[in-house]
Amino acid sequence: MEGRKSLFEIDLEQRRKDLGMSRRILAKRSGVSLSTAVRVLQGDSSVSIQSLKNIASALGARIPVEPIDDPDKLIEVQARKKAEYIVRLVQGNSALEMQAVDDAARRKMIERTFRELMTGSKRRIWDE
Repeated sequence: MEGRKSLFEIDLEQRRKDLGMSRRILAKRSGVSLSTAVRVLQGDSSVSIQSLKNIASALGARIPVEPIDDPDKLIEVQARKKAEYIVRLVQGNSALEMQAVDDAARRKMIERTFRELMTGSKRRIWDE
């Protein structure tokens, strides 16, 4: 991971140095193993969010969580994916019964399913 650190990970390592805190003390104060603390400071992305939060807290920092998309846009994208998935399932069953529809009809089915998902409970969009 060396050379691929994000600014956030560099900031954590710099913060540790600025505080004069050894890695061993950081691990102890954050309740993680020394190897986990080192992995976080080196930018290893396979550590748990909780470990990352604990280390940040021990350094007197916090991890911001910011949305990357507008909620309505995210809902629309998920509803479209779900509609396509549902229509693929129906198409697969219909093809087995020799009743598959053409591409234009399939697109209409996707659009109708999408609209139904958008007007119903949002939970239906996320259910699998």
